[in-house]
Amino acid sequence: MDSTHVSPNRSELPDMDQAFEHSIKNIGIPPCPSILALVIEETNKEDPDYRHLNEIINADVAISAGLIKIANSAYFGAVRRSRSVREALTIIGLRAACRAIASIALRNVFPHSPVMERFWDASARIARLSAWTARQLNLPGLLPEDAYTFGLFRDCGIPILLNHFPGYAGILFAANNDSKQSFTNIENTALQINHAIIGNKLAQDWRLPAEINLAIRQHHELNMLEFEETRLPHILLSAQLIAIAQLSEHIVQRQLGLSLTQEWPKLGFACLQLLDISEDYLAQLYDAAKPIAAENIE
Repeated sequence: MDSTHVSPNRSELPDMDQAFEHSIKNIGIPPCPSILALVIEETNKEDPDYRHLNEIINADVAISAGLIKIANSAYFGAVRRSRSVREALTIIGLRAACRAIASIALRNVFPHSPVMERFWDASARIARLSAWTARQLNLPGLLPEDAYTFGLFRDCGIPILLNHFPGYAGILFAANNDSKQSFTNIENTALQINHAIIGNKLAQDWRLPAEINLAIRQHHELNMLEFEETRLPHILLSAQLIAIAQLSEHIVQRQLGLSLTQEWPKLGFACLQLLDISEDYLAQLYDAAKPIAAENIE
């Protein structure tokens, strides 16, 4: 997977802004898990060995169980339930399986707590709905599994900051409830760093694709959705990922009253314009998305 970083403002910039480099060094970024590195290596081969992949994944009980749960979700709509890793790989495919394993591994590297469980459950709900929305929109070059991965990883910097800064919960609350300022500007003012920068660094270290890395870095920035260079193909994909996840979060808020933030009033109009979604089609999406938004994977 290519992890080259692309900026929406210039064609080439360092992976991290120099202003944030010192802060990032002092914050623990979880390294890429060995199981994910092995899966990526095997899936990137011209002729991947399914038997070897099955052995790799089955060696980790949490990863294998999580992959089977994902394969049995309503999004994939399998006729019969998957009972093994081998069946799960067949149902969802190697690319989607690789992304799903990355998401499960991400959740497992952080301490378990009721607060974090709610955070990951919300992220997983938005990710599933993002993949479903991407499939409905069928945009050229944008894969549902990439929308799923972005939905899970876009806020992965938040648990890192929660672990590192004792007062971050209060900053997070303020950012979630501010209807005017950029979310990341509030973080930058308080901490001289933000969760989008941290998430982008983790995504690079975990070898996620370039368009996902850029989307994580820019997902609170209105100019990413409106900027003229967004029309360049490699940046457009990132902008579409941001818009789809933001729309999915909005649907979850509307349908279930969960994941409440002020991001839709700030970014929603630009998201709908970028995705070319009319009010009538949006109403159709609201109705059709209900079972995906409400689904709980047991």
